[in-house]
Amino acid sequence: MSGLELVLVLLTASVGLRVLADRWELPYSTLLVLAGVALAATPRLPRVALDPDVLFLLFVPPLLYSAAVAFPLRDLRRSSGPIVRLAVLMVLVSAGAVAIVIHAIDPAFTWAAAFTLGAVISAPDPIAVFSVMRNLRLPREIERILEGEGLLNDATALVLYRVAVAAAVTGSFARGRTAVQLLVVGAGGAMVGIVVGALILEVRKFTQQSDVADSTVSLLTPFAAYLAAEALQTSGVISVVAAAMVVARGIPKILSAGNRVQNTNMWRIATYLLESLVFIIVGIELPYIIRDLEPGGITALLGEALIVFLAIVVARIVWIFPSAYIGRAIEGWINRRSYAPSWRSVFFIGWAGVRGGDSLVIALAIPLTTAAGAPFPARERIIFITFVVILATLVLEAPTLRPLSRALGLRADGSTEDEEAHARLASAEAGLVALDAIERGQLRFPEVGRYLRQRHRQRARRWAAQETRQRVDHSSEIEHDHFVSSPPSHEGGMLDEQRAEEYRRVRSAMIDAEHRALLTLRDRDDIGDDVMRTVEHELDLEKLLLDSGQPVIEPPREVSLNS
Repeated sequence: MSGLELVLVLLTASVGLRVLADRWELPYSTLLVLAGVALAATPRLPRVALDPDVLFLLFVPPLLYSAAVAFPLRDLRRSSGPIVRLAVLMVLVSAGAVAIVIHAIDPAFTWAAAFTLGAVISAPDPIAVFSVMRNLRLPREIERILEGEGLLNDATALVLYRVAVAAAVTGSFARGRTAVQLLVVGAGGAMVGIVVGALILEVRKFTQQSDVADSTVSLLTPFAAYLAAEALQTSGVISVVAAAMVVARGIPKILSAGNRVQNTNMWRIATYLLESLVFIIVGIELPYIIRDLEPGGITALLGEALIVFLAIVVARIVWIFPSAYIGRAIEGWINRRSYAPSWRSVFFIGWAGVRGGDSLVIALAIPLTTAAGAPFPARERIIFITFVVILATLVLEAPTLRPLSRALGLRADGSTEDEEAHARLASAEAGLVALDAIERGQLRFPEVGRYLRQRHRQRARRWAAQETRQRVDHSSEIEHDHFVSSPPSHEGGMLDEQRAEEYRRVRSAMIDAEHRALLTLRDRDDIGDDVMRTVEHELDLEKLLLDSGQPVIEPPREVSLNS
């Protein structure tokens, strides 16, 4: 069996792992890393050789783009303080702690190699955390902070990784000049990403007529942002994040319902395949990495990996408490209001430092040689330690998150549900306003309008009752009507088809109005992007049914005005 055939077989097997992960409520990454161990123990597997630069380009931009597109910008603004402290300062602290520890216990690690390892494993993976907590919702602030950290810490770690690798390859490192270069390269990458994102939005105004073309442009966007920035010698990683944020903000106003649904599903599949491939490649590569280690070195390296694991856990816990309370005190002084975070929330965030597939990607992307032609210092050791650290966090640390959240009494505060009720109520009311405008133009079949009005008033009344915390001045004005169909007065098939056609036209206009209302709420920061996408997805699915050319329901017949 060739290496490519093996990869295809293993990707097929990963489908079963995904099913088991959902059934057992385990992080998919946990089963993947265990599968990687099983692969590593399998004798005579063919090797899959990929150039490190190809690996980085193939995996990092799309995975980073997918995470950045999904993150709500409003939450980033509201929790910018703790997010920046975790995503930037915590990454630097963790990388420094790992570098100091590994340099002290293993002479094979130069300072450049030690900081490379630190950069590789310094960024936690919040996806693994949320897969554990899928059925036990956390307070919104904790989710917001962990999501924001997961988005920005990859960018910080990858910039640090580039600096450390460059120092190892060239053998030189100038701290002052490098700091200035980082600022210039980072700012340049952000500007390139903004420009690329804006251009992509313009291109997709034309490609949305073809779902295949639009999906292709969407898939190529992270590579375009990354390569454009790298060509201009700026940060490709930051460019990808910036482009993703620009696209995420503007694309709901451009795409049709069908394209939005297709793009969402396409990116879910692409991310799933890429994450699976990472662990498959590492599982196949590990036996060769172990073989290249000195005889008897595997036991010592396992011990070093566990020490590094303890170092990142302890560093995060020790650093997060003073960071949280001092940071909140400064923010409170600036905003002139006192706010002290709960120690339970701080401890949980500190413990939720689970690593995932992103660390493996950048470990595998380490160059094979330096500029002088010598092997990259401790490359095999870095990959092996990274795998063991990920294994430890996913198998030992991740399963404790659920019982820990229960023991600490961390429960959802209901803010997300309130926002969703507010969004649904506002969109339903927008639909009713659109229906009023259509009815003033006189419908050919008034029973269609009556049916839609009664159905929508019921929907609005239901969500108004659930909106317990949001203030909506006009929600109480909506009357609660019940739809009672009267016996049909016409049985002709042609008349039913005409009614169904009018239903589709009117309901489509109402959905458009509801979608515009959602975007307005998002743009005003009344709701987050995550809530908007939840409601938007349901409207898109209904729009797809309307566009199918077949009646969504039994054609509306006569409806009593007083029913």
